[in-house]
Amino acid sequence: MISRNDIALAQRLADAAGAEIRPLFRSGLDGEAKQDASPVTKADRAAEAIMRRLLEAEASADGIHGEEFGVKEGVSGRQWVLDPIDGTTAFLAGRPIFGTLIALLVDGFPVLGVIDQPISGERWLGVSGRQTLFNGEPVSCRPCPDLAAATIATTGPHYFSVPQGDAFMALAGQTDHKRMVMGGDCYNYGCLASGNLDVVAEAGLKLHDYAALVPVVEGAGGVMSDWRGEPLHAGSDGTVLALGDPARLEDVVEILSGAAG
Repeated sequence: MISRNDIALAQRLADAAGAEIRPLFRSGLDGEAKQDASPVTKADRAAEAIMRRLLEAEASADGIHGEEFGVKEGVSGRQWVLDPIDGTTAFLAGRPIFGTLIALLVDGFPVLGVIDQPISGERWLGVSGRQTLFNGEPVSCRPCPDLAAATIATTGPHYFSVPQGDAFMALAGQTDHKRMVMGGDCYNYGCLASGNLDVVAEAGLKLHDYAALVPVVEGAGGVMSDWRGEPLHAGSDGTVLALGDPARLEDVVEILSGAAG
C-alpha cells in the first residue's frame, strides 16, 4: 500500500519544511492570530507552501489537506495532510518542542506519518504494518502494567471544554500525576513512541493535528483512538488518546466515560 517512493517523498517534504523553519527560529519573528485565535507565522506558511509545491510536482493526483492553505481535492483516494508547525506557540517562545507533521491517508485512514523536529534533528517515521523508526532506528513504546504508575501528558488545559477538563483530571488522578507533563504538542507522541511517556490525552484536535501521529504511535506498539476507544480517521471528533500499552485502553476509556457522566 505504501511504497518506498511514498516514504522518500514524505522525508523530502520534512527536509524542505525544516529548511524554511530553521532560519526563522528564535529570530524575533512575530505571530498573528487566525480566525480561530490560534497563532500563525511566516514560518508556518513558508513551510507548508514548499511542501505543497513538492506534492503538486510529484503526486499531483493526490489530495492535500493543509492547516494554512486548505484542501485540494485529489482523484487517487489518497490525501497528504500537512501541519507545518504543530506547536506554533512553542515555536514563538523559542522552545524546540514543536514539530512538522506529515501524513498520508488512504480512504480517510492514516497509513504513513512523520513527526519532524527540525531544530533538534529528531524525526519519527511511522508506516502502517512496519515498526516506527526514530532517526532511522527502530523504537518501541514501553509496557505499562499499572495505570497508577503511568506518566500522562497533554498540551494544555485550555484546549478542553469544562466537561473534557473534568474527565482529563479524573484520568490524571488515576496516573502518577505528580509527573504529569504539560506542553509538548506532537512532541509528546514521539516521546511516547520512544518509550518515555505512557498516555497522551487531548481534545479539540483537527485532522492535521493528529493524522501523522497514528502510524508513529501504532508502529511503535502503541494504540491511538478517540475518547470512546474508536480508531482515528478523517471524520473523528477531535478527542485523541495515545497509549504506549494497548492493554490500558479499556481502563482509560472507562475512566473518561465515567467522568463525563
